[in-house]
Amino acid sequence: ALAAPGNTLVVCSWLHLLKGRSLLKTRGGSMLATTRIVGSYLSPYVRKVLVCLDMNGIDYEIDPIVPFYGNDAFSVASPLRRIPLLIDDTVTLADLTVICEYLDERYPSPSLFPTAAAARARVRWLEEYADSQLGEVLIWHFFNQLVIRRFVWKEQPDEALLKKAREEDIPHCLDYLETELPATGFFCQSFGMADIALASFFRNAYFARWTIDGQRWPKVANWLSEVLAHESFAKLSRFEEISLRTPIEKHRSALAEAGAPISEASFFSPSPRRGILVI
Repeated sequence: ALAAPGNTLVVCSWLHLLKGRSLLKTRGGSMLATTRIVGSYLSPYVRKVLVCLDMNGIDYEIDPIVPFYGNDAFSVASPLRRIPLLIDDTVTLADLTVICEYLDERYPSPSLFPTAAAARARVRWLEEYADSQLGEVLIWHFFNQLVIRRFVWKEQPDEALLKKAREEDIPHCLDYLETELPATGFFCQSFGMADIALASFFRNAYFARWTIDGQRWPKVANWLSEVLAHESFAKLSRFEEISLRTPIEKHRSALAEAGAPISEASFFSPSPRRGILVI
């Protein structure tokens, strides 16, 4: 209907809007939608989405903000002030699970989920375990205490919470994953969503100088080594390292210089503010 002669102005206006939002690119004379991801390379939640995009061969650009530095427009686009935020030619989505399911449905080949119903359900459970339990323990009780509190809020870590994370919570998670993994390989035979979701959080634990005891958890240690060496994870490491050693206000320029696909527009604000989530 938009292509009808009487709607030429509507079509032109629509395309102009998308170009202005940097969401259309030209390839071979055709207009292709570009996916924009908002969020830092250091976020495990963003990392999960970037790996999924790479696995599906989807071009994207990134606005690499730390969520605490999002401006008022970011609050509108992401009401809980969380990352990742996905913006494309069709939708704006601000929930990690919804984003990954949307990508799998819009770009179904190759799928990162198994086809059998029971296997898909197990992957969804492991994905939920990653987002809730590993997120709580590895990010908010560990990485947040050692990195975010120090470098964003200039606060000292909660040593009691850190001690509990190191001695009780992280080992409890590893005990569970050790029982869920096969003797060798990935959670569902081939590399897929369960591996991406779970390993994304351990990358942040490594940033905070945590190491796994390979003798106590040999299957998890071998699995982690193999997953994080996967091309889709490995190609992000350079941008992660740059983000780690660069002041937050200089992330965009440093990453652009390194060749990251940085978006033209940004939700960045120079002053941090806390979101709805209490951490």
